[in-house]
Amino acid sequence: MPNGFYKFNPKTLSFEKVKLGFRHIAKRMVWVFLSGIAFGLLFIWIAFYVIDSPKEKLLEKENNELKAEVEELNTRIDLMSKVLLDIEDRDDNVYRTILEADPVPASERYPLLSVRSDGDSLSRSEASAMLKEANKKADKLMVRLAAQTKSLDELEQIADKKSEMLNCIPAIRPLKNMYSVTSGFGRRYHPVLKTLRSHTGVDIAAPKGTPIYATADGVVTSENPGSGYGICVVIKHGYTYKTLYAHMSKKTVKAGQKVKRGQLIGYVGTSGMATGSHLHYEVIKGDQRVNPVYYFYSDITPEEYNAILESSKKVNQSLS
Repeated sequence: MPNGFYKFNPKTLSFEKVKLGFRHIAKRMVWVFLSGIAFGLLFIWIAFYVIDSPKEKLLEKENNELKAEVEELNTRIDLMSKVLLDIEDRDDNVYRTILEADPVPASERYPLLSVRSDGDSLSRSEASAMLKEANKKADKLMVRLAAQTKSLDELEQIADKKSEMLNCIPAIRPLKNMYSVTSGFGRRYHPVLKTLRSHTGVDIAAPKGTPIYATADGVVTSENPGSGYGICVVIKHGYTYKTLYAHMSKKTVKAGQKVKRGQLIGYVGTSGMATGSHLHYEVIKGDQRVNPVYYFYSDITPEEYNAILESSKKVNQSLS
């Protein structure tokens, strides 16, 4: 093997040994070094940008899984947003309307609108941990939303029943423009026997033919409280309430008929054991007769109510 470099000399037609200087050796070393660097850079580029390493493939798989979880979480959040919109709509347009309350301000209903992200980048492990925590919170929120929706449904049913119940409670005067009671509820003198006896309603004197109105929604029953009541109408209102209207000259409703509060049901008369033209009116709650005066409150002023209340307290003679 040659111990150095040789160069062909055309003049002598022979190979002559060349002595390499320091500069020539340095240039060759630099060329070899730069070639090595270039080859190394090419290898690195191919390794990083052309060929996926096992670690990169694993990271890509994990990123795809995180992406799928984020998409699922976004779907659940969209569902929860729809549920919340329904709750907010009922809150503003049903319950707050009934209670005459102002809608919830947007700043209170959507407090997160004023919160800004700090924009800091997160590592993969931190992002994964935050995603898991967000999923836990979403699960809890879904449970709470379901419970709240059920509660609102129940409240809506209660509100409907409450409205129905209020319509079934006697609340108006059976005769319009009545400002006093001829004979009140309690112990009163019997018009014939002249002795104190229990008077289970109130007597309201009025001219014969004066219209009589139902004091609450209900159904006319076929009950017959006795001949002493004369022409009589008994209305069953539900929620344990009934009302009785006696000594009519004529009734305009029949058994089984549904009536509304304020509907005409008959006219004042003197039928039965009546000593004068009047209406005997009773309110029955459960099995107990109660003072009808306490149920005059929907169509009356405080002054009118006080006048009726004072007249009902007088221990005088009843008209039937």
